[in-house]
Amino acid sequence: MPKDKTVVIGQSVKRIDALGKVTGETPYPGDIDIEGQLWMRIKFSDRAHARVINVDASKAEALEGVISVFTSLDVPVNEYGLVIKDQPVLCGPGGDKVGTDVVRCYMDMVATVVAETDAIAQEAVQLIEVEYEDFPAVFDADEAMTDDAPQLHPDNPRNLVTHFRIRKGDMDAGWEQADVVVEGEYETTWQEHAYLQPEAGLSYIDEEGRITVVTAGQWTHEDQEQIYHALDLPEEKIRVIYPAIGGAFGGREDMSVQIILALATWKLERPIKIQWNREESILYHHKRHPITVRTKWGATNDGLITAMSAEIVGDSGAYNYTSNKVLGNANLTVTGPYVIENIHIDTFTVYTNNIPCGAFRGFGAPQALLAAEGQMNKLADALNMDPLEIRLKNSIQEGSIASVGTPFPPGVTMPQVFEACGEESWWEKNGNGWTLKSPEQPADTTKRRGRGIAGGFKNVGFSFGFPEHCWAGLELHGATEIEKVVLFHAGADVGQGAHTALMQMAAEAVGVPFEKVQIIASDTATSGSSGSASASRMTFMAGNAIRGAADDALQKWEDEERPAKGEFMYRPPPTTPYDPMTGKSEPNFAYGYVAEAVEVEVDIETGHVQVLKVVCANDVGKAVNPEQVQGQIEGAVVQAHGYALMEYLVSEEGQIKNPYFSTYLIPTSLDVPPEVKSVILEYPDPIGPWGARGMAEMPFLPLAPAIAAAIYDATGVWVNSQPFTPQKVVKALRAHGIGEI
Repeated sequence: MPKDKTVVIGQSVKRIDALGKVTGETPYPGDIDIEGQLWMRIKFSDRAHARVINVDASKAEALEGVISVFTSLDVPVNEYGLVIKDQPVLCGPGGDKVGTDVVRCYMDMVATVVAETDAIAQEAVQLIEVEYEDFPAVFDADEAMTDDAPQLHPDNPRNLVTHFRIRKGDMDAGWEQADVVVEGEYETTWQEHAYLQPEAGLSYIDEEGRITVVTAGQWTHEDQEQIYHALDLPEEKIRVIYPAIGGAFGGREDMSVQIILALATWKLERPIKIQWNREESILYHHKRHPITVRTKWGATNDGLITAMSAEIVGDSGAYNYTSNKVLGNANLTVTGPYVIENIHIDTFTVYTNNIPCGAFRGFGAPQALLAAEGQMNKLADALNMDPLEIRLKNSIQEGSIASVGTPFPPGVTMPQVFEACGEESWWEKNGNGWTLKSPEQPADTTKRRGRGIAGGFKNVGFSFGFPEHCWAGLELHGATEIEKVVLFHAGADVGQGAHTALMQMAAEAVGVPFEKVQIIASDTATSGSSGSASASRMTFMAGNAIRGAADDALQKWEDEERPAKGEFMYRPPPTTPYDPMTGKSEPNFAYGYVAEAVEVEVDIETGHVQVLKVVCANDVGKAVNPEQVQGQIEGAVVQAHGYALMEYLVSEEGQIKNPYFSTYLIPTSLDVPPEVKSVILEYPDPIGPWGARGMAEMPFLPLAPAIAAAIYDATGVWVNSQPFTPQKVVKALRAHGIGEI
């Protein structure tokens, strides 16, 4: 069968994991047990900022059933971090690196207990006595940047992790050309990932003597690297396996239990298990960044943007995690998907003693776009222009120069996406441009309806010079015909259906039916590195790697090798970091484009906002599995709905006060929009496999600003602080004399 013949790409193949997950037969990390396993529990910090003077574990060690207590003295290289190794594995005295005896937030780990049962381990943790020397703490990012603020890390004066700049054009000329100028301050807060499977894992020594960690993550080989670095062991002594993962959304990019599990098994040569409950999960894994954007935009009377400036301040929390990359992305996307000649941006990533923040679906773009699209809607209102019309007038397009002074990669489809969103929702096009149709108002005068629109773009793949790669291997089995294809790939399926899509692409690349493909996945012992299941990159990167591996294997098949084994490491076009003074760079090799329109109903007495309908137009390049694409759109919209309207994490002086789903509210089936219309566009990306672009994050990006615009359309009141809870909406309405009894 010729390999170029279309077999399964574009077909809604049933997910390979569907039956096992809906029946409960599929094991997640918390479901896996080994005979003779011990149990682990963690002693977390009791302080937001303090030096650990002494850890007294004598009472815990004396408890019957306790096998061992591990402290900082047991960690060979007491540091880890996905981008910057700035966090101790266990905080406490000893060690060669300065600062490993300091706790900087309440999620820092001080000790771990290994016991015969989970109950004994929990009891023993309470018996560990820690002596602290308290330090001043800082919980406000703006305050943390002042000269007299407490310093969290010795190499970061004023607690600055990064300061990104973009300087483009002539700002004085830009403001002089503007007929109207709008200013705004936009605030966002933390968001909890709320994945189904809390942190859990099992470690043991495998048949080849490797310390094996079975857990949930997003990049097996990166987990492996951080483990062997901390334990100072050869790479080949560590193995990482992912079973079913149970959701991630960026929340599993960073370490939780991996290193301490490996440490305990290395020391004891016994299998060890740990399972966090929901409270621990919310308290002790990272969150979406709170970001404040102070910004000013100018435009001419006919709607052409002439200048924009912004100051962005992002709260990293106590450690970097991926904060420098998240704020780098916010720095790039705060201009929105628009061509602007004159730009002045300063973006600060700041350490505080709050919970660390890291990757979360959208990776800084949702926060930045709340400001950018809010400003566009305010410009449209100030100029009495249609909000879609002004967007199309300024939209990036093929060949446009980005804010960083270099062209967007080929394949820009933002205008087509905006137009499709308008056509599929409530806009009409006529000789004078686009016009929004007003919604029919309800008979109940306490309810008001409005409509809004917003759009955006986001990178596909790692950015700003971060090394990007993806490996795939294929084996073709059979005598005279290919009877079986085995795909080897480390990519994590975090619930998005990646493994099914990877198998579809393998079938297509080889030219066999889907049923002939098997996958061996997410095991460092069987595959090279795939890179992370993040940055909307897995389909794009893995597809290109699979095509290369298929070419290699098919050539060997033609040469009559049986089985024919092919492999390929795909590397996309390189990216470059920001110039430190101007921001000039080639930040990404591909993008995805999205626009969303919403209709809301606002109760002006209670401030409750109900989203009635969402129309999401998303250019996916090529829908490898259309049903899965639709699922990603709907899932992202629901998650963004929670972010926009409901989810409010209460943190007081670094302590999370509502670590339960009874008090931290996420959408249920009764909260989500009654209708989500998925408009799947397929404009091929020039270097994407079969034209596919990454798309899983994109539908999250513009929903909050679209809802804010719809609230304004309904009430005439702007709400610039996310989430738009009833309390905030009521306060804003009352400040304008609306809804008063």
